[in-house]
Amino acid sequence: MAVPLMAAAIGLAEFAPIIARWLSGRKAEFVASNVVEIAKKITKTLEPGDAINALKGNCLLVSDFQKEILRMETDMEIALLEDRQNARERDIELIRAGQANRRADLMVFSAALGLVMCLFSLAFYSDILPGEAVGIISTIAGIFGSCLKDAYSFEFGSSRGSKMKDTTVASALERLRRDE
Repeated sequence: MAVPLMAAAIGLAEFAPIIARWLSGRKAEFVASNVVEIAKKITKTLEPGDAINALKGNCLLVSDFQKEILRMETDMEIALLEDRQNARERDIELIRAGQANRRADLMVFSAALGLVMCLFSLAFYSDILPGEAVGIISTIAGIFGSCLKDAYSFEFGSSRGSKMKDTTVASALERLRRDE
């Protein structure tokens, strides 16, 4: 019996819980495919269901699977950091050329305006709006606030937690290289 790709990836999350978090993003299917391929390679099986069963019965295979998932996580984090660095370098080059990053400015302005409008409507109209509308507007305000937080994080650098994560990823990568 063939196990669907996403179901197999969710089943494999039992052995590496970080997988569950990855399956909620835009690239969930891509990640699921990679996770299943890693499991099939480690267990030397052809079907995802067989890989899950093989992992359930062998802690050494689970350990190897977890190492490969850690390696995958490291690669994903490095790609994200490189992407962010490339975007910052692009902004620096625009400034050096005497140009403004109008797209980024428009995005920040739109998020700020959206947040202000949501807060304004909640402050002045919450008594006449139904509770569901207040909840929806509050949620939208939170989304706009999150957009502003991301813009500030990009512009002014990493937070302490993000720096700690970068250090953790770097040390994990170093450990993986030593194990090879």
